[in-house]
Amino acid sequence: MDKLLKQELTEKMDKTIAVLDKELKGLRTGRASVNLLDPVVIEAYGSKMPISQVGTVSTPDAKTISVQVWDKSMVKTVEKAIADANLGLNPSSDGQLIRMSLPIISQERRKELVKLAHKYGENTKVAMRNIRRDGMDILKKMEKDHNLSKDEHHDHSEEIQKLTDDFISKVDVVIKSREEEILTI
Repeated sequence: MDKLLKQELTEKMDKTIAVLDKELKGLRTGRASVNLLDPVVIEAYGSKMPISQVGTVSTPDAKTISVQVWDKSMVKTVEKAIADANLGLNPSSDGQLIRMSLPIISQERRKELVKLAHKYGENTKVAMRNIRRDGMDILKKMEKDHNLSKDEHHDHSEEIQKLTDDFISKVDVVIKSREEEILTI
């Protein structure tokens, strides 16, 4: 049972790291990337959806991102969502095509991006701790139901804590490398 629990917690923590990677890809580092618009959510057809579900996102050159919106009635909504996403982009539409030129990133903006990366990292750590708490709750329940001795509970608790510490250190490494990338490009 303990191996199954550890495997489940590991999978959840891996997924949390994957979410962090996706969030960090959305941070602008000076060159155009379709991932930059990943955090943009569009209110369309009665639900919220990612920008990739209302248009084609592309990078015609290193300093430009374009979105070819499929539904002409959605152009203004998409434009507003991009502007409201606080990505430092200024969208302009030409028919169903929305273009954004990436401005040169100032040192001040780079520092803001680093702070945002650290915020994403902190949110990921909180999620990891919540996963750990859930695992500990399962161990407590197993001990209460007499499926686990106090010594086994203690040993498994230490394993879960070590697993959590390992994943949190991975988060620190990912954030540190992204910080260096933001500050040097």
